[in-house]
Amino acid sequence: MPLTREPRVGRIGHTLSSLAPAPEKKSADLGSPAVHEVRDAMDEFMTRFDAFKQANDERLGQVERKLTADVVTTEKVDRLNAALDLQQKTVDGLALSMTRPEIGASAAFSPAAREHKAAFNSYIRRGGTGPLRGLEEKALSVQSDPDGGYLVPAETEQMIDRIVSEASPIRAIAGVRQIGAASYKKPFATSGAATGWVGETEPRAQTGTPKISELEFPVMELYAMPAATSTLLDDSAVNIDQWIAEEVQTAFAEQEGAAFVSGDGVRKPRGFLSYDSVDNDNWAWGKVGYVATGAAGAFPASTPSDVLLDLVYSVKSGYRANAHFVMNRQTQAQIRKFKDADGNYLWQPSLTVGDAPRLMNVPIAEAEDMPDVSADSFAMAYGDFRRGYLIVDRLGIRVLRDPYTAKPYVLFYTTKRVGGGIQNFEAIKLLKFGTA
Repeated sequence: MPLTREPRVGRIGHTLSSLAPAPEKKSADLGSPAVHEVRDAMDEFMTRFDAFKQANDERLGQVERKLTADVVTTEKVDRLNAALDLQQKTVDGLALSMTRPEIGASAAFSPAAREHKAAFNSYIRRGGTGPLRGLEEKALSVQSDPDGGYLVPAETEQMIDRIVSEASPIRAIAGVRQIGAASYKKPFATSGAATGWVGETEPRAQTGTPKISELEFPVMELYAMPAATSTLLDDSAVNIDQWIAEEVQTAFAEQEGAAFVSGDGVRKPRGFLSYDSVDNDNWAWGKVGYVATGAAGAFPASTPSDVLLDLVYSVKSGYRANAHFVMNRQTQAQIRKFKDADGNYLWQPSLTVGDAPRLMNVPIAEAEDMPDVSADSFAMAYGDFRRGYLIVDRLGIRVLRDPYTAKPYVLFYTTKRVGGGIQNFEAIKLLKFGTA
């Protein structure tokens, strides 16, 4: 059944509730200290959120009575809002660390995988290249060479990809495809074949052929260079695979996050904010449509939530079922103060550890690389990013051991190849903080 636009802002949450994806179930040892720590952090967050709502209700009451709020009350709301952000970071960090698997905890490897893991461990700890070179020559590998490093074991690669997916907000919600070539090409039809209605015995006019165009997503090289001491490498108790995965994940996630949002496509993926933008009423394929707030660098002074509803309904119904809002923490702090006509807060924290907070019952992907609210900025995006934005990963993560450049430290030049760009321009819309 198609969605209709509700006349009252107060019904937004109910209108979109059927569109929001169900929270993912996560299993954990309910008696472990880590779970208790996350629960305590979540309880503290909810306590602070209740205090924030009480202070913000007081501020809104003062505005309604006196057309302005007391400075003390405003400062209190801002202080509690900032405290919420800090506590949210704590909860997110604890939840992320709790979901990371230990390398080696999976089922037994195949003999070939165990051989590769042992050879890689010898290379990382002592620089022995013979076993790895022999294995890759035997496998006819074209994705690495002795001058460019050696492929990490498949389990380590999966560990890095999983951690980066959990830490990178755009990767977590976008479409991801793995390839073995230097680029991924995706054909699409810019116009369909001609059609029409005819009678049973009437002659059929010759139809036109569809026009086919092509999107190309080249992969670019992303690197990180963690350093280790000889003591760490000599310590047999240290899981080297896990150490490399955890060392590079932060660098990879930060670089990817920035590129997927605003990358210019030169030696990096192209971000969804780098494409040409146009008012959604004049939208055309190849451009990203936007809805303007009507106020330069701000939400409208009255009924600010109306522009959020306009943004939601600028996206076709087929893309709203799996949609996300994307914004940074500063923008989220402003929206956290909004209420609907019935006095309900539009922003709600997640009731499940590890799940995203929600705006109008739609999950929020918090991307710190999104711009702050300012004049004519695109500080908020909305849409189905899994169908709208494509991330392309070339299989294979390489490590090159360098014991010479920074003696006495050993550097590990770790590289992966990744690309990205918009694959469906209908699925993503932006909110422009401007008058037109």
